[in-house]
Order: sequence, then C-alpha cells, then structure tokens
Amino acid sequence: MRVIIVGAGEVGSNIAASLADSHDVVVVDVDPETVEELTYSSDVLAIEGDGASLSVLRDAGIGEADMLIASTDNDETNLAVCGTAKTTGDVFTIARVRDANFLDTWQQSAGAFGVDFMVSTNLLTAQDIVRVVGLPAAVDVDPFVGGLVQMAEFEVTEESEIAGQTVEDADKFEALTFAALVRNGDVAIARGQTVIEAGDKAIVIGTPESVQAFSRTVAPVATPDEARDIVIIGGSDIGYHTAKLLEEREIGARLIERDPERGRELAESLPGTLVMEHDGTDVEFLTGEQVDRADAVIAAMGSDEKNLLVALLAKNIGVRRTVAVVEDGQYANLFETVGIDVAVNPREATAEEIVRFTQEGKIENLSLIEGRQAEVLEIEVDEGSVLTGRPIRESMAELPPAVVVGAITRGQSFVVPRGDTVIEPGDHVVLFVAADVLSTVMSAV
Repeated sequence: MRVIIVGAGEVGSNIAASLADSHDVVVVDVDPETVEELTYSSDVLAIEGDGASLSVLRDAGIGEADMLIASTDNDETNLAVCGTAKTTGDVFTIARVRDANFLDTWQQSAGAFGVDFMVSTNLLTAQDIVRVVGLPAAVDVDPFVGGLVQMAEFEVTEESEIAGQTVEDADKFEALTFAALVRNGDVAIARGQTVIEAGDKAIVIGTPESVQAFSRTVAPVATPDEARDIVIIGGSDIGYHTAKLLEEREIGARLIERDPERGRELAESLPGTLVMEHDGTDVEFLTGEQVDRADAVIAAMGSDEKNLLVALLAKNIGVRRTVAVVEDGQYANLFETVGIDVAVNPREATAEEIVRFTQEGKIENLSLIEGRQAEVLEIEVDEGSVLTGRPIRESMAELPPAVVVGAITRGQSFVVPRGDTVIEPGDHVVLFVAADVLSTVMSAV
C-alpha cells in the first residue's frame, strides 16, 4: 500500500516508522531540516513542501496513493490537506485534529471535510488518562477484544509486594499472563526465574478483573482499588474531556481553572463536576481544599512546563498519584524521573490510534510499547495461521522467542492460554511481539 503522510512531527514520524517496513511511505513536510533527517534515518521518501498544495501532493504521487494521513499540528491545515487530496481521486484520507468539535461535525455528516477517518487527539488523551487513573499503579492501559482483555503496564516500586520476587512467583493469577519487563528503558520477555526489581515496569495481559487484582500486588498497601477523589488542574480541552468521561463513569471530579470565563463555560457544560476558579499553583488554596488528600491529581494545563510544576506541587503536598499531560514526547521520561507517576503524551496516543487503523484487516487492535520496541496485537486467526489447530507449545516453536500469547477469546469467553491450549479458527488472540520480529510473526499468523 502506498501511504502519504503530511506532517513529519512526532505523530507523523512515529506513523512513518511503524508503516515503513510493510508499506511504500512518502512523507511531506515544510521544514527542510526535518525532510533531510528523515531521508537519512528512515526507509521513506521525504519531500519538502506544503501538503495542502495540489502540486506538492502530485509530486508525492497522490494519484497512485491508497491512503493519505494529515498529521500536522494545525487542525485546519489537516482538513485542507484531506480536502485537496480528494480532488485528485478516491484516496482514503485520515485527519488528526485536536478540537473535538470537528470530530462531532464529521461524525454527524459522513465524508465531511473530505475526511474518511478522523482522530481527535484531545479526546484520545482524555480516554488514556481515565483508564490509567482507574487502575492503581498503572502507567499505561489498553483494552482489547471489546474490553474482554486488558493490557496494562505497571511501575514496580520498593513498596510493591512483587519487588524481589521471580516472575513465576508473581504470576499467580489464573486469567493473567506476564508478557514482559521493562528495565532501564529496554523491553525483555518475562521469563519464569527473572527477578522483578524496583524500578522495573511489568507488562501483563489478562481479564480486567485479573489485571485489577494484580495491580494490588504492585501498588502500595494504602492505595485504594479505584480512584474516586480526582482533581483536574487546568480547564483545557483535555481537562474538559477528562472530566466529562469521569462523569460518564459516575465519578464527579473537581476541576480548577484560573480564567473566570473559561470556568463558567466548564461549569455549564459539566454539571457533575465541581469547577473552582483559582490558580492551581497556589499551595495554600490546594491544601485548604484538601487536594493533598485526593486519590489522583491530573495536570492538564496549557504547557508542559506548567503541567510539570503543578504535578510536582501536588506530589509535594502529599497527593497519592499524579498524572501530567506532556506534549513533547522527549520530556515524558523526564517527568517520570523527577517523580510524576504517569506522563501521558497526546502525540503518542494519536500515532498509536492511526497506526492501529491503518493495520485493520488482520490486526484488529494494537498498542505500541516503549517507543515501538514491541507491540501488543489483537488478531483473529484463521485456518492458515501457524497458531491454529494444535497446542500452543507446538505452534510457538515455529515462531521467534520474542513472542508471547497473552490472551485468547472465543466468542464472548476468555480462554486462558497454556501450553496445551489449542487455538481454533475465529479465535481472537492477543500477542506480545518484539518489533524486530514483527514482520516474521505477521507472515506466519
């Protein structure tokens, strides 16, 4: 498939890197330095120019393209790119937007803006935040098979019950599979005798109930099973959508917004949320409102620097868990290094969603792990799959060792994957796969 990506920022470059191995990828960007860097660092054709220009799109081969992805940082530009592309033929268009109002319009009118599929960055980010705060100690959570299966990544601390245990000892939940450990930024398959150390991240796959139970062995003893007292600092669009999603879960959060006019707008549109007009960096106000006793504080202000400051203040006054929005993916590790529990990167969430959509067909769903070092994939197997019709231990012998069968579903039932389990055609299988063997695995399954 020939794919044109307009915008080579963090989102576009991540998408390009994920698709380059299996597709013919062309990237268009207005920045000559970015284009030069892509030319030498990725297996893509990089073109300098304005992707909203018909002549530039023609230079990129829009006439032969199967798909165009508009991923610049400007909503209107992305819509213009898709509209321009549609004038050339029937190329499938994907637009990334921040403003969910564009998404609402597009959902109510098929094909609006010349867009075939639209991704709302702010809404995706809010969904990620809500999933994470709902699971103690989790730093990443993704649902698979319509919610029957959950993948979660947990930060192991010195207070965690499983710190110092072997993977075999820690893996005591029936409907749960230990997929991998992340240590010093490197991902490795979890082997039975590997000792789990404080500072590791544990990646598990299982039923939501088993993942929730496992989280109690990772989180400190005093941590509640589910955060109920949640404070959002910053009435940004991400803050608004986070509060709205929490309301849908019947969790009434508190939202602190400094701007009076914005505060009134939020109060009118969020009836189940207590909106407070104040400076979220005022420590005296925060302690006076007992924010220090909150289960979680979410920093969703207008800049990475403000979010870092607010999250650190919250941590300093005793908040159990802090979640911060970080736009620049390079800062995500920094946020967590200085003590922020979870850093959520909107651009990473957007790239993951677009890659997931472009892989539809054999791959039903996916999650990118640690900068694309690995992927968690949901596939529906057929009779031609190497996984089908024999015990898992036999089929896995024909696949690279950097693969784990994390879960199986049959209809609406969860099947625990064990060595003697036989996978049947039509089953949905959730796999953990290292990036360097992904193409080999996909050709076999």
